[in-house]
Amino acid sequence: MAVRRTSPRRPTMKDIAQRAGVSESAVSFALNDRPGVSEVTRDRVRRVARQLGWRPSAAARQLSGEGSATVGLVVARPADTLGVDSFFLQLISGIQEGLATRHLGLLFQVVDGVEDECEVYRRWWAERRVDGVLVVDPRTDDPRPELLAELGLPGVIIGGVPGELGPGLSTVWADDAGAMAAVVDRLHALGHRHIVHIAGLPGLAHTERRIRTLRGEAERLGLTGVRSLTTDYSDAEGAAAARSVLGAPDPPTALVYDNDVMAVAGVAAASALGFSVPGDVSIVAWEDSALCRMVHPWLSALTRDTLAFGRTAATELLALLDGGPARTVQVPVPRLIERESTGVAKSAVVDTA
Repeated sequence: MAVRRTSPRRPTMKDIAQRAGVSESAVSFALNDRPGVSEVTRDRVRRVARQLGWRPSAAARQLSGEGSATVGLVVARPADTLGVDSFFLQLISGIQEGLATRHLGLLFQVVDGVEDECEVYRRWWAERRVDGVLVVDPRTDDPRPELLAELGLPGVIIGGVPGELGPGLSTVWADDAGAMAAVVDRLHALGHRHIVHIAGLPGLAHTERRIRTLRGEAERLGLTGVRSLTTDYSDAEGAAAARSVLGAPDPPTALVYDNDVMAVAGVAAASALGFSVPGDVSIVAWEDSALCRMVHPWLSALTRDTLAFGRTAATELLALLDGGPARTVQVPVPRLIERESTGVAKSAVVDTA
């Protein structure tokens, strides 16, 4: 015969009051750090609450105006590309580490587009579901900062650009332009004159910054065989882009990919076409990860402390929730680690000293 199991009952303020020998109102004053009880009583009530494992309910926090103890993160990208995106996995891990210092939860949702994302913010605000939000993938024409300022919902724009975003909005950013310039300069020093950038989603601010920087560096260095192609960040489009440009009559001698997944797919596609990496074509991945060291040859890549990036974003949001001013915080520029996938351009004569 099956045994019916009963769920353990959550401790209440009444339980604490009975154990501590005080009134329920005294328990409320003590746990909410309000005047009306002595320090001795306050300490006793808190000790009993810990012993019983009592925690305030989210609903009670909202009704008392103390907030939800939760922050939100919405990602408007194809869901099938996120599961293999090492940058987002590490970023979210770093965010969670930062929030854990204050025992805050992270409410995560994936949507189809920015319009849907804005609707989520409106719903969360109306339902008091979150105390603040972390915003990723800033757009060149982005409605989200204005909406958050209008709602009065504190937020941190991750990967944004320096400048005023409105009250209650901070930004944490890395210098994508400087990183792209460093990659182009290094490839140029290795004799590469025909470089193709396999970029991510069009319309993203960091995608457009990288494209503009590549174009500007090419003009400065007198390079004419340089261009960018936008993709959805997937391995399928990364491989398709490699096949397209390497199958042209005048194929590039270097490919710069906007993430590690596409770069790995690019190595496979190049090899299938009979191209040697790096003998015929050099390949650079924007984000370093274990994937870059699991493929042959090992991929040269731009690296950064993505966990720290996420922790910094969470810390800045906590500061806003504490009533601090909006800030712009720059994290270190991603740096190039050269491995086996980059080398001197074929037929080039360069000084690599």
